[in-house]
Amino acid sequence: MTKVKFGIIGCGRISARHVDALISHKDEAELVAVYDIIEAPAIDKKSQYESAIDGADVKVYTDYEAFLNDNNIDVVTIATISGYHAQQAIDCLNHNKHVLIEKPMALSLEDVDKIIALGKEKNKKVCVCHQNRFIPAVQKLKQAIDEGRFGKLVHGTARTLWARDDNYYKQASWRGTKELDGGTLMNQCIHNIDLLQWMMGGEVERLSSETDTFIRDIETEDFGAMLMRFANGAVGIVEGSVCVYPKNLEESLGIFGEKGTVVLSGNKIKTWQFADEKDYDTLDFDETNLGHAPLYKDLIDAINEDREPLVNGEEGKKAIEIILNAYGAN
Repeated sequence: MTKVKFGIIGCGRISARHVDALISHKDEAELVAVYDIIEAPAIDKKSQYESAIDGADVKVYTDYEAFLNDNNIDVVTIATISGYHAQQAIDCLNHNKHVLIEKPMALSLEDVDKIIALGKEKNKKVCVCHQNRFIPAVQKLKQAIDEGRFGKLVHGTARTLWARDDNYYKQASWRGTKELDGGTLMNQCIHNIDLLQWMMGGEVERLSSETDTFIRDIETEDFGAMLMRFANGAVGIVEGSVCVYPKNLEESLGIFGEKGTVVLSGNKIKTWQFADEKDYDTLDFDETNLGHAPLYKDLIDAINEDREPLVNGEEGKKAIEIILNAYGAN
């Protein structure tokens, strides 16, 4: 099997997890190029990969067009500032490369739809980095839902209660801006919102919201809340804040039904109660798995098998649409 060759655009903090994921799939994929407008972080990611893989040779680019024109790259991972994702994804697709886009895939539905349409036109895979779907505890919960173990779903909750002080926003001028960041719901809460809608059936019939900027010196909201009614009748509740004092309090997902209650705290199961019993209820699993490695595995397989990745463009759109509707409903 020919290895799938990856390039990375954007070599900031999150890119290290993408490099680690590629290292874990060294027999199926390889990192061949990295790009950043600043050379130092790009060299750092090159060193991270090459120190782990014997014989690896990662090209470093600071010239965007030269990177795009590298025909040795099959897939581009886009790990840059949120507001740049859409144009960079479009550029990569126009250069006939598959794309893996960090969340959110774009900040407008117009741009989301452009990416999806261009991917189909070019016959290239569009994958969105909602890696939390691959966390073992989350996969276990989705299995229980698909098996109907909850009976009638009543409601689900997604809580992201974090601390992001003014120093966090001052570290990078794009943070907290409408043009490049998108706010607490779009930036900090989108993973949990994606999981909530995935578990609850996706389609939202009614939505109300409250957002405000209470404390932080930013353009966007530092607190957001949503109340949703899904097409299946269940209710979704979202609570997101970066104003928690003095440190992060929780990131949790709760699903409540007629015959089951599950609460996940981060990547761990906090509560798991069902009227019935299954063999997998007591299975141990890796709580350190953050999901990037299996997300990459799914994308690599999707390319080799010519199928859609689990988190394709249409799936990546769902949480963005909910969040933008919440902004509009406020």
